[in-house]
Amino acid sequence: MSSYDVVIIGAGASGLLAARELARAGKKVRVLEARDRIGGRIHTIQKAGFSIPVETGAEFVHGDLPVSLGLLKEAGLEYLEMEGSAWRVEEGKVRQSDSSSIEEWDLLLEKMSQLTIDEPIGQFLETHFPDEEYKGLRESVTGFVEGYDAAETSKASTLALREEWSEENEAPQYRMPAGYSKLLAFLAIDCEKQGGEISLNALVTHVSWRKGHVEVQTSNEKTVHASQIIFTLPLGVWQAEPNSTGTIHMKPEIPAVRSAFQQMGFGAVIKFVLEFQSAFWEKEDPLTIQKMSELGFLFSDANIPTWWTQSPQKAPVLCGWLAGPKAVAYQKYTKEQLLVLAIDTLAYLFGTSSAVIEEQLVAEEITNWTIDPLTRGAYAYATVESKEALKIVSESVEDTLFFAGEALYDGPAMGTVEAAFASGLAVAHRIVKS
Repeated sequence: MSSYDVVIIGAGASGLLAARELARAGKKVRVLEARDRIGGRIHTIQKAGFSIPVETGAEFVHGDLPVSLGLLKEAGLEYLEMEGSAWRVEEGKVRQSDSSSIEEWDLLLEKMSQLTIDEPIGQFLETHFPDEEYKGLRESVTGFVEGYDAAETSKASTLALREEWSEENEAPQYRMPAGYSKLLAFLAIDCEKQGGEISLNALVTHVSWRKGHVEVQTSNEKTVHASQIIFTLPLGVWQAEPNSTGTIHMKPEIPAVRSAFQQMGFGAVIKFVLEFQSAFWEKEDPLTIQKMSELGFLFSDANIPTWWTQSPQKAPVLCGWLAGPKAVAYQKYTKEQLLVLAIDTLAYLFGTSSAVIEEQLVAEEITNWTIDPLTRGAYAYATVESKEALKIVSESVEDTLFFAGEALYDGPAMGTVEAAFASGLAVAHRIVKS
């Protein structure tokens, strides 16, 4: 048996930054990670056939976010601003897209500004925009909520979306050419330099606790003791059925916390990364009818509605994003079936045949985060009940049990790696001060 000041469950962004900060403050820290790697939903791989590192999970820094950019600078890691034009394909027709592409957007924001009592965005649309003339608006908003926020319109908070959309936010999007995992590796190395310990293949199954003491048991029958514990489990794991892989048996139970987690939203996602012989979408080529020069993002009415390139890098790589209820609909597809779906989708988007797309294909990587038992989805979104739920899970239990992660962040960067970093940092500082 080993004894520590703080034990942390999960070596993702939140857990590693919390561990690094606690170790710097002189705390004896142990991180227990169920996987055979660090990073959680950040996972960069080097795969044969690809000319660049492949981001199977988180890829972007969404704006000039202080914690993320500060850590990148501290680690000395290069980050580039996403470039390129946005394009849209609907009913087979291609056009360049812009921020004003959703008709009646100003009217939507005006109606939202008048809302005083929160309600799901789906209900809001049906109440305020029920007529046939607003069908396009309803479909556009639904597509955005499901695709970007990975949310269900029957649950997503209208007031939270109002806050998100009311900000005139044309913030830059950054990515790391060397891969996001390099930043997590930097944190892990720095944590260990400060005396922190990180254990992989350590799936936590049971936690027994009383004020000022926790006993943690792992699947390999090892026991760790600590004065305090930080849980950084993805929200999808908290919401899983009891006895599912990754769930933790608590003694005594924490029913208020369990219930609060059930009130929050967590979206599904399947991510596609495909490399081709060349960036055929940039060329005047008889193989492709739809040329999209300087392509950055591509939005559409296709089965996989969102794609993007590696701009400003010139790698002939397209990333596809299938999120929300659409991802749930395809979650039981095999990787072979999902690849066919991706090829057929790209054939539609570029006005060519599936055979042409398949002939161009060099390498593929498809990650279904929704069926991963240690994740069970993508990231959190705000429901009508989220604000009250966050008040519960943001507090410690007896100054002994603490909770962190992107789902516990309440602010404009919700659902991002920045949210995970900020949450872990805040909890670490609370523990040091206490």
